[in-house]
Amino acid sequence: MDAVIKVPSFRNGVRKLPFQYLPFADAASAGLPIGRLLRLSLFQVTVGMSAALMVGTLNRVMIVELGVAAWLVALMVAIPLLVSPLRAFTGFRSDTHRSAFGWRRVPFMWTGTMLQFAGLAFMPFALLILSGQGQIQTPMWLNHAVAGLSFLMVGLGLQTAQTAGLALATDLADEPTRPRVVALMYVMLLLGMLISSFVFSFLLQEFTPKKMIQIIQGLAVLTLVLNSIALWKQEARDNVRAAALRLEKQPIFRDVWRRFISHGRARRFLWTVGLGTAAFNMQDIILEPYGGEILKLSVSATTILTALLAGGSLVAFGLASRSLSRGRDPYRLAAYGVLCGMPGFCGVIFAAPLGVNALFFVGVFFIGFGAGLFAVSTLAAAMSLERKEFIGLALGAWGAVQATAAGVSIAFGGAARDFVSTLATQGSLGSALAVPVTGYSFVYYAEICLLFVTLIAIGPLVRKASLSTPPAPERFGLADLPG
Repeated sequence: MDAVIKVPSFRNGVRKLPFQYLPFADAASAGLPIGRLLRLSLFQVTVGMSAALMVGTLNRVMIVELGVAAWLVALMVAIPLLVSPLRAFTGFRSDTHRSAFGWRRVPFMWTGTMLQFAGLAFMPFALLILSGQGQIQTPMWLNHAVAGLSFLMVGLGLQTAQTAGLALATDLADEPTRPRVVALMYVMLLLGMLISSFVFSFLLQEFTPKKMIQIIQGLAVLTLVLNSIALWKQEARDNVRAAALRLEKQPIFRDVWRRFISHGRARRFLWTVGLGTAAFNMQDIILEPYGGEILKLSVSATTILTALLAGGSLVAFGLASRSLSRGRDPYRLAAYGVLCGMPGFCGVIFAAPLGVNALFFVGVFFIGFGAGLFAVSTLAAAMSLERKEFIGLALGAWGAVQATAAGVSIAFGGAARDFVSTLATQGSLGSALAVPVTGYSFVYYAEICLLFVTLIAIGPLVRKASLSTPPAPERFGLADLPG
């Protein structure tokens, strides 16, 4: 009788794999299994997709295909940053929310999801009207208001859902696995941005208004579906908490915020986050033009820059995850990120006079690495900055400062480059600086100076080595991926 060969199933094969081949396997815990954790991280994917659409794809579509003025496009893209200071209040409200079911985070995540869905649902029609392609002529002020409202709703939804979602992840994760959870959330955000950028670029190769409507509204539906999956059964009903909250006095945001910000460590921490974020983001909109105009790189070569930045950030996430799980001080890791950014900017600056394009690419990788290490380390620090019952306030403050600093620095970087370049080409700065690279170099030198200021700000926050907690047992996460 012939022997029957039994082929192992894929699920059984995965279960037999050692932990060193399963990234983020040890980010799970008894209260947050890996399947539930990955499902929760889907809200970060939708945040990344919406951010890629507004900052990347629509930026070009509105200017080139729809013929909208560049200043108006910049204003529309900046509108979501106007609501970023509200993240601190959103986090506080999710800390103290009184729900009949005892929920805290889920109502705010769902509200943010619906705002994203509504804004994306009518955004393409608002853009068509704004560009003058509507069948019915409407006043220009009304066109601007409707388009601005769509961006405002998406931005408000992003900020609300992300703040409450990160707070929920902190609630569910235990202390030893929290650094790995932070790294996973950042990786999912980055993957959402990268994958959706390629998808949007492919689908819009042949632009038509109908195709734009289908893509944006398709993203609205996908956001609703993925966030619904992410929220399902994540926060348990707590009737005891609901009854206790009805008897307690509702905290006042002003009082809680004053107590939070009066702590010298919190105030210095937020200044550090703002300075470091501004230092790393000031060059966002001039990096590719610098490669094309100054280094004469092709379009295909400049597209590698996004991958280099993302690759550097991914490596940094892995390193931070491993180091934080071993008890390393997050402020010290953030300072290391700042230090790594300095040679990165130096490489970008000296690539032009030396004529070495490889130095430019290496510098971009180090910028991505430094920015990623700084961001994930400061987020981990924010999670331990406040008592657990007010963790949403701390995360909201971190997000508000980060988003505001990023928006202001990006706008300043573009304006400074234009202003200095104009002065240089007119000869106002002397014949030696009358070259196009002067405006770009000014921005990069300003970023290096900001990095030095950030180091000064973060210095007192760094613990002495003797006060570090003992190393935790090594377990596998993204940091142990080959290469």
